Amino acid sequence: MIDAGSPRAQRLRDAGHKLTHARLTVLRVLEESGGHITSAEVLERVSRLDATIGRASVFRALDLFTSLSLIRPTYIDTSQTPTYVLMPDGHHHHIICTQCGQVIEFEQCGLNELAEELARKLGFQLTGHLVEFYGVCAACRRK
Repeated sequence: MIDAGSPRAQRLRDAGHKLTHARLTVLRVLEESGGHITSAEVLERVSRLDATIGRASVFRALDLFTSLSLIRPTYIDTSQTPTYVLMPDGHHHHIICTQCGQVIEFEQCGLNELAEELARKLGFQLTGHLVEFYGVCAACRRK
């Protein structure tokens, strides 16, 4: 099980939520996945860890984690099923090849000033962001 003292567990606690076994198990699955996982994969892996955790509990946990900006759904494969990504430090970034589907994660986004300006102008308290750039990778362009 994930450590109840982990930063993500602490964010749950700080937001006034209980650290239930189901929530901690879903967090463990998300963290062990490397940060990219579909809801079907989450369900399967949670079931392998503890078959008593129901589908509704898993989806409620995913919804809660999304509302707290611990994860974000993204549509990397342009399918109807989202892939959930962990949001370390409140942000996550991809460059995605539209031909072969290669996904490259990058850290430096340079959006801090823009985020602060948007928050100020629009009266938002931003909790995170997900950036995806789409294009054609070098290997696909050479084909």
